[in-house]
Amino acid sequence: MVQAFTKVLIANRGEIALRIMRCCRDLGIRTVAVYSTVDRDLKHVRLADETVCIGPAPSGDSYLNIPRIIAAAEITRADAIHPGYGFLAENADFAERVESSGFHFIGPTPDVIRMMGDKVSAIREMKAAGVPCVPGSDGPLGDDEKTNLSLAKDIGYPIIIKASGGGGGRGMRVVHDADDLIQSIEMTRSEAQAAFGNPVVYMEKYLEKPRHIEFQVLADQFGNAIHLGERDCSMQRRHQKVVEEAPAPGIDEATRRDIGARCVAACQRIGYRGAGTFEFLYENGEFYFIEMNTRVQVEHPVTEMITGVDIIKEQIFIAEGRPLRYKQEDIKINGHAFECRINAEDPVTFMPSPGTISQYHAPGGLGVRVETHIYNGYTVPPNYDSMIAKLVVGGNLRESAMARMRGALSEVFIDGIKTNIPLHQEIFLDEAFQKGGTSIHYLEKKLGLDKH
Repeated sequence: MVQAFTKVLIANRGEIALRIMRCCRDLGIRTVAVYSTVDRDLKHVRLADETVCIGPAPSGDSYLNIPRIIAAAEITRADAIHPGYGFLAENADFAERVESSGFHFIGPTPDVIRMMGDKVSAIREMKAAGVPCVPGSDGPLGDDEKTNLSLAKDIGYPIIIKASGGGGGRGMRVVHDADDLIQSIEMTRSEAQAAFGNPVVYMEKYLEKPRHIEFQVLADQFGNAIHLGERDCSMQRRHQKVVEEAPAPGIDEATRRDIGARCVAACQRIGYRGAGTFEFLYENGEFYFIEMNTRVQVEHPVTEMITGVDIIKEQIFIAEGRPLRYKQEDIKINGHAFECRINAEDPVTFMPSPGTISQYHAPGGLGVRVETHIYNGYTVPPNYDSMIAKLVVGGNLRESAMARMRGALSEVFIDGIKTNIPLHQEIFLDEAFQKGGTSIHYLEKKLGLDKH
């Protein structure tokens, strides 16, 4: 049964909250902005139809406080809640609470979020669906040291120990020889318990020079699913993406169809609903599944630029109970797009740089898109992620899109705080990056941060 939403609560902040609000406006849907006391001057808070303060600056007292967000939805009589990314976006308990309270969750079902949030169960489901996975333990590691040593030997060093409930680059440790294995397993278990409340760890082959390539999918509750091609997110620092592009250099159409079809089949197998991303490591022509993000990604605009599909709008339509509006043959990839994540941080030391923006000028021109919540006089708080903008450009060819990004980066002017724009300018002048296909370790080696 289709229920057209009349009011959506946005359970997030910053650029993604503004992005969701704009989409709702396009659809004639009223919006509710929730905010912490330090965020009362956020752009989307000023522009929303209704606003509710949900607590002080610490995330645990505001954006991660489930009862307060539910209460805000009740007070404003919202139809649905969009979680954005980060915070509670992949929290199955939150999704469950939203739906049990009588609201629509704009995302997958709680059971699917829970299943894919656990790396062990996610890998099991992907293998059953025919999605290629990294050779590994095929389940949690037990306590028997001899078994674990034998397993690592069979897989072949180096191996990586990962927390089943981990994410965002945390809860993992690379092991290069048997002497360090047992201690590494125990340390990762302890860290996993402390960070995620889940001590389960598993083992995988550690790929030496992989790329990070991910496939965007959309699926409805009726078993229809499509993919929107892939993105290359290999330019990373400390497991955090810095630059993304679509499509990925060097991936031919036959491979795109094959891996995309496997992702679609996996969506249908697990009963996926909404937007999602299958993340892979890619090395020597082979794809290896690592995890699924059950939410919209920071880098979704590059896919929108090359496909013309509004991913946020499709999320809303799917949550309303509508069948998917696209078939796979409708999706055409046109041109190339890049995204630079602009952070309020020192471009050399990477230390956060909160403070007041005294002057801001955005770049413009054909094929240039800026997603940001900042403005002249806005104060960047020290309490949250340092990303303040996403600069996205598109062009007919990778080379022309790259040239357009160099031009756009030269136009951006942000005064009063430090940003990582100089790092992005350096990346887009780098010869290896210009050729395409750099590994996930390339940037850290370039910056002298590599420890592998």
